[in-house]
Amino acid sequence: MRVLGVDPGLTRCGLGVVDGAPGRRLTLVEVSVARSASDAPLEQRLLTIEAAVDAVLDATNPDAVAVERVFSQHNVRTVMGVAQVSGVVLAAAARRGLPVALHTPSEVKASVTGHGRADKAQVGAMVARLLGLTDAPKPADAADALALAICHVWRGSAQSRLLEAVAASNRGVASRAVTGRASGGTR
Repeated sequence: MRVLGVDPGLTRCGLGVVDGAPGRRLTLVEVSVARSASDAPLEQRLLTIEAAVDAVLDATNPDAVAVERVFSQHNVRTVMGVAQVSGVVLAAAARRGLPVALHTPSEVKASVTGHGRADKAQVGAMVARLLGLTDAPKPADAADALALAICHVWRGSAQSRLLEAVAASNRGVASRAVTGRASGGTR
């Protein structure tokens, strides 16, 4: 499974693509940081981020996109920028028919480091270790994006299999109910 992880930010948006599967070695495909000028108009900043996201999607052809879930912060301006960039990413994925998952920061940290309150240095170090890199990707936005992709490879594919199993089970129940009625049986 190939996953694009996105650490959304208006000034710096981390983009990291990883190949892998649960229980198998992870491989770094691409990592970058999309930047927008803080003095540019908002619509131009979002357009810059969108172009970078589109370029990575086109170049790497991921199977899914994992985005950090917007969480409440004290700085409303920061939350707004993160939410706006998240919307741009969600729209870019939707245009391509890609499934999108939102992961909380603590979920990502726990997945990668084993502790939901790990600091940025711990996340970066574990990302480097898991991907066989000599150093943690810089800036932290890049490491965070890769951590999101890793989290989704490990957790998202398991969640997808569970949802598929539930859907198949529901289809089976519905099918048996229809078959039972069609044959005159009662349930």
